[in-house]
Amino acid sequence: MYEGQGVGPTKITRVIGILKAYTTRVGAGPFPTELFDQDGEDLRRIGGERGVTTGRDRRCGWFDAPIARYATRVNGLTDFFLTKLDVLTGWEQIPVCVAYEIDGKRVEELPYNQTDFHHAKPIYEMLPGWSEDITKAQTFSDLPKNAQGYVKALEEMSGAPISAIGVGPGRTETIEINSFV
Repeated sequence: MYEGQGVGPTKITRVIGILKAYTTRVGAGPFPTELFDQDGEDLRRIGGERGVTTGRDRRCGWFDAPIARYATRVNGLTDFFLTKLDVLTGWEQIPVCVAYEIDGKRVEELPYNQTDFHHAKPIYEMLPGWSEDITKAQTFSDLPKNAQGYVKALEEMSGAPISAIGVGPGRTETIEINSFV
């Protein structure tokens, strides 16, 4: 009866974005936080970062808040599902890109042209890490204080609430903060 009718925009009340606790990319193009060191290799190995279709290694880097803010704005995101928080377990400090430096100027948002994006240098804020295993956490309060602080910082920087957190690779290793129903 209503096949092919679509859904009117006023019927959509929530738009959920998927957000990793760090940043990855497949293929060429600008990637300001890309890591070419042991940290990048560790993120790739621990996180199992290989392209599903191509089988190629994903490029890995620290969380990029300007990209997250851009995604929130252009997609009208109301919530995030944060994945792979467990991958960051073991780092003493975790860098988070809060802005870029382009031609000597601090830029808080994603550059509007590719030239500037290619020249963007990340400006990092260091957040304290944690060493406790979080894969058994079932509530937000089960997470170590530093992991909670990391999630809250990403939420504030991204511009939308983090409503669920992946704390392990299994389907049941998820903490729901705000119900999606």
